Amino acid sequence: MKEEKIILGIDPGTRVMGYGLIKKKGSEFEMIMMDVLIMNKINDPYIKLQKIFQKTLAIIDQYNPDEVALEAPFFGKNVQSMLKLGRAQGVAMAAALERDIPVTEYAPLKIKKAITGRGTASKEQVAAMLMQMLNIKEMPKYLDATDGLAAAMCHGLQNGEINTGKGKSTWESFVKNNQDRIG
Repeated sequence: MKEEKIILGIDPGTRVMGYGLIKKKGSEFEMIMMDVLIMNKINDPYIKLQKIFQKTLAIIDQYNPDEVALEAPFFGKNVQSMLKLGRAQGVAMAAALERDIPVTEYAPLKIKKAITGRGTASKEQVAAMLMQMLNIKEMPKYLDATDGLAAAMCHGLQNGEINTGKGKSTWESFVKNNQDRIG
């Protein structure tokens, strides 16, 4: 495993696509950037998909991420919304695969839980926690940007390490050092 890696997180959408990049070095994280692609004035659904593909490729070509984390569409009652989100996710995925970058999908619940500890957290709670974790000074106008960043952070946190501020830690060492708390 590479000591330092860049992770691109994407929250796909056909109105607003949020994305964020983090640099992970050991158990330390640093935000590189976050932003949104706004497409609500575009009526043609195929042009929207083209814009998502082109923007994802442009981000990849500019920042050279090592891995991509995508928020998977959640299962809702509206089949048309699911189809649109699935297509948006698919073209973002295709752009990453076009550049031979590994892609991992995460359910919204898993992302929220990784960032806040609660799968039912609101977008605002996720954004506030990311601001604290990554020392972000200003809340973005569109929380889709922090949703993309949250996907990247969720992926970065998946290697079993926890940054407690007291040096490198793992789940194994946590369990070993907290036997009295484990039932």
